[in-house]
Amino acid sequence: QVTLVESGGGLVQAGGSLRLSCAASGSIFSINTMSWHRRAPGKQRELVAAITDGGSSNYRDSVKGRFTVSRGNAKNTVYLQMNSLKPEDTAVYYCAARRTDGVMYFGQGTQVTVSS
Repeated sequence: QVTLVESGGGLVQAGGSLRLSCAASGSIFSINTMSWHRRAPGKQRELVAAITDGGSSNYRDSVKGRFTVSRGNAKNTVYLQMNSLKPEDTAVYYCAARRTDGVMYFGQGTQVTVSS
């Protein structure tokens, strides 16, 4: 079992920045990939960025060049640095962890609101 707790969401004006943090606990030895997802009102949840335990990362096209995903030295933490935020980035952001057997866990989410 893996438990994930996100923090760092909030209200920011367009063009501003936020940094989300996520800490994993429990069976963290089995995690190989951590990721950030988001769900905007009326839309399905979508992958924003992911990073493997080897440090490889990928991003959805709409956030490339603006968002950066990274993992902490302890490997049970993941961050999402969000710059040049746009109103369309408004969503609940979820941290996720994928185990080596493919099972995924999600956190409870943190609200990010970008005002125009």
